[in-house]
Amino acid sequence: MLRRRRFADVIKRQLQYFESDDADYLRRLAEAKQAYERADREDSEELYGDYMELVESGTEALAEMRDRYTETLDPDDADRFVEEFNRAIRKRWPDFALEIEDV
Repeated sequence: MLRRRRFADVIKRQLQYFESDDADYLRRLAEAKQAYERADREDSEELYGDYMELVESGTEALAEMRDRYTETLDPDDADRFVEEFNRAIRKRWPDFALEIEDV
C-alpha cells in the first residue's frame, strides 16, 4: 500500500514557487552544467567550479526555504518534513541531491 506523503502539497507549492521565482537561476545552472559537460580537458576544471558554485547557492536557497517551514513544526514533524523535502529535491533536481542532505 502506498503511503501518502504528509507534506506533499506544501512541498509541491514551495518547489513550484522556487522554479518560477528562480527560473533565470535554474536556466544558468543548466547552461553551466552543459558547458562543463561539453568542455575540453583544459577548461573543464574551471567550468566545473562555476557549476558547483551555482549548485551550492541553489542548495542554500532551497535549504533556507525548507528550514523556515520547519520552524513552524514540532520536532517530529520537522524531521519528517525535512526527509520528504529532501526526497522531493533529489527527484526533481538531481543536481542538488548530494548537497541538500548536508545543509
